[in-house]
Amino acid sequence: MQVLQHGKAVEEQTAKDFLLEIQADRYCRAILESAGEHPKSAKQLSQECKIPISTAYRRVQQMHDHKLLSITGTISEDGKKFFLYKSKITGIMASFSHGQVHVEVVPNTGMPAN
Repeated sequence: MQVLQHGKAVEEQTAKDFLLEIQADRYCRAILESAGEHPKSAKQLSQECKIPISTAYRRVQQMHDHKLLSITGTISEDGKKFFLYKSKITGIMASFSHGQVHVEVVPNTGMPAN
């Protein structure tokens, strides 16, 4: 059964370009999928998605900078930082017609409202 998802239209061209890059990047897609329901560390994402750890860190930082991932974290008593990432979206929809690119993001309804 197919479920129709309604997304939020993206108007800014730079954001559209980045979202199209995300769709084309298998590592980003895997991270968004893996972190969709439960927050995960970069190490967990690296292992689950079979992504080199340095690539996982780079991708989560890019997606966090573009507000596609939320981040929570703590610093342990021994001073180590521990961050968890959760996807803010469940989908990206793009279409091209009449010379125009239309992009929508489908929010993750399991995310708390900002």
